Formats: sequence, C-alpha cells, structure tokens
Amino acid sequence: MKRISNDALRDHFLGWQCRIRQLAVRQFDGQPMPAMQPAAWSRNGRLLGERMIVLLVKADPAESTAYFRHQLQRTHEHAEARQAGLAYLAADYYQEPLSFSDRMTALFAAASPLAADILAARTVLLDFDQYSQRYRIFCRARQLEADDPARQATLWHNRLFNPNLAGDADVLAFKPEWKSAEADPWPG
Repeated sequence: MKRISNDALRDHFLGWQCRIRQLAVRQFDGQPMPAMQPAAWSRNGRLLGERMIVLLVKADPAESTAYFRHQLQRTHEHAEARQAGLAYLAADYYQEPLSFSDRMTALFAAASPLAADILAARTVLLDFDQYSQRYRIFCRARQLEADDPARQATLWHNRLFNPNLAGDADVLAFKPEWKSAEADPWPG
C-alpha cells in the first residue's frame, strides 16, 4: 500500500473536496454531489447513515458567515439571497483549499437519531466516493456549541438552501484522524 505524509493526504483531500464543491455550485446550482455526502460507519462496522451532507468550513469563517447572514437578512426574497450566495461560492471561495479547516461539519434536525448515534459512537468512519476517488477517514465527532464560529458558518451556509432552518439544529464537527485515513487511489 502506498503511503504519503498525513499533511499531503489532508491537502489532497481538501483539494478534491474543493473541486467537487466548485462543480456543484458552478454547474449544478449548489446541489450536493455524492462526494459531499459520505456514509457514516461506527468503528465496529455498523452503518449509522447512508448519506449525510458535510461542509468544509474556512479556518476563519467570519467573512463568509457575515456575507451569508447579510444576504439572507437584506431581502425577503429567498431566491435572490440564494443566488447571491451561490455567486459568492462559485467565484473564488473554493480556490484555496488550504484556507479551509480539515474539521468538517454536518447539520441535523434537533434531537436527530443519526446525530445521537454519531455522538454515541464518538469516532466514525466517513466514506467519501466519487469520480474514481475514494476516501475512508476515521473522524472524532462532537457537537458544536451555539457560539462556535464553525456552527454559525454551517447554519448560515445551510440557510442559503433552506430558509426555514431552525436555530436549534444540531451541528456536529468531524475531526479527521489522518494517520489512519485511506485513499483509493493514493495521491501522488
């Protein structure tokens, strides 16, 4: 099995995810693509969820969070705010993969059974697959506090696509364990 440094594997994963997300916003009106929706497995091999949408969050999400919030609060026309958000994401948002944290987030309805299962497992295997590229990454899962910048970024980003999103939604963070991650094919 080919092996590269954990940093190189992380950087390749972030680059792949950014390319997929650029494609989604530029050609598919922001619809989530399969590589953005990993399956979640427990360490003992139990399927927790077939697909959940995960977001990449900027290492410093303040600017994008403020932009999404402003677009959604400036008009009562959700379609207008959504189009402005998509234009922002389609421009250069995903151009610099290393501007993103490797900590991914996912949003769930309050009291979601899937979120509860993931939190109970504490470490889950996320299985990403699209375009002849696959990543299987163990991640430590935790629930984000209300004031966590990544939680706010996740809420406002998701409101571009669902304006009726409740403020009490659960946002989980997934911190990859790169030392045990697998890629097929391996980068490089």
